[in-house]
Amino acid sequence: MTVAFWCVLVAFLLPLVCAVTAKVGSGKFKPGNNHDPRSFLDKLEGFPKRAHSAQLNSYEINPAFAAAVIIAHITDNASLVTIDVLAVLFITSRLLYIIFYLADLAALRSIVWIIGLGLIIGLFGVAAVPAAA
Repeated sequence: MTVAFWCVLVAFLLPLVCAVTAKVGSGKFKPGNNHDPRSFLDKLEGFPKRAHSAQLNSYEINPAFAAAVIIAHITDNASLVTIDVLAVLFITSRLLYIIFYLADLAALRSIVWIIGLGLIIGLFGVAAVPAAA
């Protein structure tokens, strides 16, 4: 399995980290009382609410990232090193995005979100252009 494929797994785990952060950070979540977690999360404010929002955004962007990694692999146009580097940079951008979201640094959060989107577009780009022989 390539590094980029492992990055897809990491990308799918990051929202879970945000969910736990939202629940634990609220100080109001009781483990074992998970009957209606969505309404609980909808009532959060401040830090826990930002963690929940980061979770939702992560779920929204993950399909595009996973598709880009898979497409870059199956087209066989880009080197594995290029795909792996773009994927690791994407995960780095997501980690920074979550940190900036939790810290309430909206401008930095938006910048790294745009960078992450650019990395996804870059994966599609390397998939579209045949490598020089």
